[in-house]
Amino acid sequence: MLRYSAFADGPEGGNPAGVVLDAAGLGEREMLEIAREVGYSETAFVTEEGARDPAGPARFGVRYFSPAAEVPFCGHATVALAAALAARTGPGAYVFGTAAGEVALDTVADAAGTVSVSFTSVDTRTRPFGGAPLRELLGLLGLAPDDLDPAFPPLESFAGNWHPMLVLKDRGLFHQFRFAPREVARLMRERGWTGTVTVLSVRGPHEYEARNLFPVGRITEDPATGSAAASTGAYLRAIGRAEPGDRVVIRQGAHVGRPSVLVVDVPARGGVTVTGGAIPIDG
Repeated sequence: MLRYSAFADGPEGGNPAGVVLDAAGLGEREMLEIAREVGYSETAFVTEEGARDPAGPARFGVRYFSPAAEVPFCGHATVALAAALAARTGPGAYVFGTAAGEVALDTVADAAGTVSVSFTSVDTRTRPFGGAPLRELLGLLGLAPDDLDPAFPPLESFAGNWHPMLVLKDRGLFHQFRFAPREVARLMRERGWTGTVTVLSVRGPHEYEARNLFPVGRITEDPATGSAAASTGAYLRAIGRAEPGDRVVIRQGAHVGRPSVLVVDVPARGGVTVTGGAIPIDG
């Protein structure tokens, strides 16, 4: 069992994840028990290692568990796992076979040995989000339709998990809103939102602050959410707020005392690339 912090913006930042490099002999119940014991929002398990091809990326089968359930994909645990593999075998390219599809990764180490990981999500999708489900979510967050930024229409966005996307026009309200975790978790299960509820605030051109609500994972807010960052890139592309080739910076985690930064590169089509670092957690 290894522990890493992904996307940290400073020594006390980032989102911690558990990593199990050899879970081939573990069943689903055992992996869930380990994830509960670790207690982080997600733990990544390598369940299969593909045949080595010197000319291609190393391939691994990967499953992700929160303390409550298996999730199809987890961005920060993906970054943590890739950093752990790079520390063991040296930086390079990987492909993770996940329940959401294949995810391609590149790992690079700087002169100090710090590993940076870039993963490209599965193909993205968006779908309309409005009516009664939107009104219910806003009500549970203590928000009203007029609190949304009219330049950013709400959508549900997918880059491995479905995330509802809300952009608030008032930064003070973004920092102050509160919610009832149990009721938000209920709505998330009903709507099939296996990732987070993503609430954004515009900081500047191609820079956003995010709050990612994750009560279904037995935590209130996620410090850094790679799948939501990829979904945010897909969302911004879908509504015309990001053009092909744009780089978007997402800052997250300040509300839970773990500042994080995620860098998102938006291509013309297909999966979105998210980049960040990961460092081992002592103990």
